[in-house]
Amino acid sequence: MSEAISVRLDADAVHALRALEATGMSRSEAIRWALIGSARRLHRGKDLAAEVAALEADADDRVELLAVA
Repeated sequence: MSEAISVRLDADAVHALRALEATGMSRSEAIRWALIGSARRLHRGKDLAAEVAALEADADDRVELLAVA
């Protein structure tokens, strides 16, 4: 399913879109690529933060970290 949207781009967004289009992507491809990539990076960041919190909560891991440092 595809859905059409309308957005207003500021100068930075226009510049970024032009850079993506310069790689040969269509405008639609560039926007989809950027949206999906941003969402994936956001998700990875949250996963990484959860992993760090789990490691920090692990007393054995903290002892090992201090021993290696």
